[in-house]
Amino acid sequence: MFFAPALPLAEVFDPTGAGDTFAGGMMGYLASTEDISFDNLKRAIIYGSAMASFCVEKFGIQRLTELNKIDIQNRVEQFVRLVNFDIAYEINGS
Repeated sequence: MFFAPALPLAEVFDPTGAGDTFAGGMMGYLASTEDISFDNLKRAIIYGSAMASFCVEKFGIQRLTELNKIDIQNRVEQFVRLVNFDIAYEINGS
């Protein structure tokens, strides 16, 4: 099982096309890596979510046309920081 939340954004301008953009980002990543292992499927989900998060920032595909590889990599890194965490806790006072 793998859980990946949506990236919290300060403002959502237009959610139209976010699902299609997610699917395209995910499938594009999988096609570019030619790897359908579970670990790579998880990476593909993060790439799809990153692309969808760009889509909602402006009307239609406008924001997507402005992207470069650095923008995408930075957004993916935001997702990685969002879903990775360390937790320290005590069990029964230990």
